[in-house]
Amino acid sequence: MGEERDLLDSLLMELRRGTLVLSVLSQMGEKKYGYALVQSLEEKGISMDPNTLYPLLRRLEKQGLLASAWETGGSKPRKYYQITPYGQEIYQKLKAQWEEMVAAMERLLQEEDV
Repeated sequence: MGEERDLLDSLLMELRRGTLVLSVLSQMGEKKYGYALVQSLEEKGISMDPNTLYPLLRRLEKQGLLASAWETGGSKPRKYYQITPYGQEIYQKLKAQWEEMVAAMERLLQEEDV
């Protein structure tokens, strides 16, 4: 039973991993710092560990999909991220591809119900 659970956990993690970039980009229309992004995603049913999020934010910034800026006016400095025009373009393409994949998967999964 333990091996089956480990396999399922591994497969679920792999399935989820493919959605992280799309999930993050979908929330970056307004600038957000990391913790606010974690909260925003969790409110919408997507949990993301900060140890996964922060390297992802840095990678998306390096790829030109996000831009960041430090704000030091508050009680502590925070690094805010926002989607770039290039990031918005990529996000729209990923979103369209996601919608096509969801429709195809729904057709596949409905076949088993017939």
